[in-house]
Amino acid sequence: MSLAPELHERSFGAVFDTMAVEYDRNRPTYPDALVGRACEASRLAAGDRVLEIGCGTGQLTRSLVARGLHVTAVEPGQNLIALAREQPNGPGAVEFIHSRFEDAAPGAGFAGVFSASAFHWIDPDVSWSKVAQSLEPGGLLALIQYAGVRDERTETDDDALADALASAAPAIAASWPTLRDLDTFLSGVEDRQENVSEVWAWVGEQPVARPYAAALFDDVEVAVAPTLVEQTAVELNALLRTVSLYHRLPPDQRQALQNANQEIEQRLGRPIRASMLGVLVTARRA
Repeated sequence: MSLAPELHERSFGAVFDTMAVEYDRNRPTYPDALVGRACEASRLAAGDRVLEIGCGTGQLTRSLVARGLHVTAVEPGQNLIALAREQPNGPGAVEFIHSRFEDAAPGAGFAGVFSASAFHWIDPDVSWSKVAQSLEPGGLLALIQYAGVRDERTETDDDALADALASAAPAIAASWPTLRDLDTFLSGVEDRQENVSEVWAWVGEQPVARPYAAALFDDVEVAVAPTLVEQTAVELNALLRTVSLYHRLPPDQRQALQNANQEIEQRLGRPIRASMLGVLVTARRA
């Protein structure tokens, strides 16, 4: 029996545990200003209990512990959680739960729930309701991730990368989302602010929207931190090897895509540029 499309897509999340060290080395950390804004919005103070969903190697966990928070971090990847255990330092504390969020019993009464680049891997028929059950009344959900945007400063590079994907992996490229400009991105957020799940689906272009979430959360807000990223082909390929797209490809297409990135850098005569947004979406338990 074949998996439903959404279940098939979510199954790729397991691949990150096979490359924990490379993931930790090559994935960018999250903008501290956005983490700080989430903590201010939820009026968190040292000693407050927060839940983190999908902590990975602990990149966000370290920021929360540094602020004195007591973090309960849920992570299904054994290798990922082993790295995360080694690294948190700060005045706060952390308890790790080695489990999928769907199966975990982290408790309730948390002042905040955080998740960075992980929430779309959770079954949306479970995720929004379980987060609401985990939060204290008025507690804050804070979702963070990066999103690419169309920008005149990086259009040449964007088109070259899109052409490379179309050439190396036409089947995936045919359904791959096109980059939106910042105005379109923000307008789409505003149109969906009655339902945090629809906002998050728009931000990450993932099928996580559920009508039932609208009754669970209100006061949805979005903050962005734009940045211009420059990467050599070596750096870009190292990052590429840590994303699920790469692991959907057969070996010959993986190599073709990496070769294409090297050719792009040579043709441009400089590192490859991308316009990125650090995105924070917050919502309060209704």
